[in-house]
Amino acid sequence: MKKSITYKTSGVDINKANVFVNAIKSDMAKTKDAAVIDRKGSFGALYALAGEKFKQPVLVSSTDGVGTKLLLAQQFGVHHTVGIDLVAMNVNDILCTGAKPLFFLDYIACGKLKPKVLQAVVKGIAQGCQQAGCSLIGGETAEMPGMYNAEEYDLAGFAVGVVEKSKIIDGRKIAVGDCVIGLPSSGIHSNGY
Repeated sequence: MKKSITYKTSGVDINKANVFVNAIKSDMAKTKDAAVIDRKGSFGALYALAGEKFKQPVLVSSTDGVGTKLLLAQQFGVHHTVGIDLVAMNVNDILCTGAKPLFFLDYIACGKLKPKVLQAVVKGIAQGCQQAGCSLIGGETAEMPGMYNAEEYDLAGFAVGVVEKSKIIDGRKIAVGDCVIGLPSSGIHSNGY
């Protein structure tokens, strides 16, 4: 008799995943604004642009990770900060075009689902979304034993914002004599560790 392949025999714990999803719902809820349309069981996240007042709205998107800073988070057991950084890496890329951040999605890949660790990551993502003024509307958590060691995880994020077409910042209007404004960093950010 041929042995069937299941999530469980593949090393994926669906029950633990469901507990994790339920545990992060309150953090996600803190970020949602009136434009988020909740649909139970939907595989796609929904966001209404109707409340935005634009004549020619342009959507701006970015996808990014936090790079090697994950190594520090995993080495020192401090995980919420990489969640905040994940949002910042993406939102900063859309802010520089003049866009207002609307929503964010995350992707977490791991060797073994560690709910407490990943809850800290998602709590940080939610904090980053609150700081950026955008809604955390969805994500994916992939438990992949064999692809990652049991203690490892990787992160990627995706942000979408909107800008009025006539107000897009793209550098074409920069001229000699323009003032350059520098903003202080909130701390050590991502990459290069």
